[in-house]
Amino acid sequence: MSVASDSPVHSSSSDDLAAFLETELDSEDSDSSSESFPIEAAEDADVSNHRLKRQKLEHPEDETENVASMTFSEEISEASSSKSPCEHPGTFGNMCFVCGQKVEVTGVSLGYIHKGFKLQQDEVTRLRDIDMKALQSQRKLCLVLDLDHTLLNSTVLRDLRPEEEYLKSHTHSLQDVSGGDIFMLEFMHMMTKLRPFVHSFLKEASKMFVMYIYTMGDRPYARQMAKLLDPKGDYFGERIISRDDGTVKHQKSLDVVLGQEKAVLILDDTENAWPGHKDNLIVIERYHFFASSCKQFDHRFQSLSQLKSDESEPEGVLSAVLKVLKQTHSLFFQDGGEDLSSRDVRSLLKQVRKEILKGCKVVFSRVFPTKCQAEDHPLWRVAEGLGATCATEVDASVTHVVAMDVGTEKVRWAIREKKFVVHRGWIDAANYLWKKQPEENFGLEQLKKQGADDVTVEK
Repeated sequence: MSVASDSPVHSSSSDDLAAFLETELDSEDSDSSSESFPIEAAEDADVSNHRLKRQKLEHPEDETENVASMTFSEEISEASSSKSPCEHPGTFGNMCFVCGQKVEVTGVSLGYIHKGFKLQQDEVTRLRDIDMKALQSQRKLCLVLDLDHTLLNSTVLRDLRPEEEYLKSHTHSLQDVSGGDIFMLEFMHMMTKLRPFVHSFLKEASKMFVMYIYTMGDRPYARQMAKLLDPKGDYFGERIISRDDGTVKHQKSLDVVLGQEKAVLILDDTENAWPGHKDNLIVIERYHFFASSCKQFDHRFQSLSQLKSDESEPEGVLSAVLKVLKQTHSLFFQDGGEDLSSRDVRSLLKQVRKEILKGCKVVFSRVFPTKCQAEDHPLWRVAEGLGATCATEVDASVTHVVAMDVGTEKVRWAIREKKFVVHRGWIDAANYLWKKQPEENFGLEQLKKQGADDVTVEK
């Protein structure tokens, strides 16, 4: 059954492509080979086009959405009926899906839509333009979501610590995953814990975005996790991208996402995974539920499962990020105008970030290496990106001194002048939680209690 037809509200170019390919390739005639598909495409597309026109006549209230989201079969019909030479916009296998000719197409492989499916770059650009108009008519943008440490946390069963064995009696049935949050996937030798608030997050985000999954896990893992997060297929459809679909090894890129970059936001815990799209990226604090997750990143603190604790739903990370998404979406569509061509989520995201520490003037004391130029240090740049003003010397306008030791002259000055004294975790937390944090939670006395292992200390 076609995903696109099941979820018209969330229709996008990738759904239309998937629907077209499913109709042609997964037909009831099992004797038909895949090679017959391109030659018969035009005839079948005409039938699909006729059905669509009849549907418009019978249901005129749906016409706006249907026009805004032109089906892929309509486009194929138009191209194949033209008398001009075929431009071979894409291939299935090595055959043009319009004329059936064997060709070599250099372009973007979209294997997550259908195995062996590839489009020329010009065709990708054209579909993105069409998709942008459709999304804007629905007041939607695109959102690309990472899985591990972002929406959930998984562990191999053999890596469970003795103090985590209790989790096995708390798992939910895979037959009905809608109300559960921790699952035993014995056929994959894994256990998965969904992040608190994830169901509400996806439900609310789906009202504003067409959503993709993009993970460095393999395709079977990606699809299994999608079933846990979206058992009815309402949120993601066929938009599930795994490492098998990427174009660069060990990296993620928007080149396989059928959305214009200026309308795409990314949520991921790993900034380095997106070297070409950092301005689209919301970096989220990692979700370390299992002990193996802490070990993976060389953290010496106990995991949430070992502490028999979890993140707060109303005050947790996903709740905070949802507010950022709503704010950015609102800024993009504010004023309600039809011409949104000049709007760009990348500039709007920077605008939202600069509100977090707006009004704060920060001086650093023995946080940076002595040979480092303060203005070039990543922490300085992060603070400025959050809207703070950074300085090297103290004066009456300074509001915060960031330090690692109470014995410095600047810290003594701050205490004397009744200024805030915090460790660098205050800036890190604001960066990951997208919200200014209470200074009393990041005093130097807390730093001593936590120990140096919990905070990155630079000598």
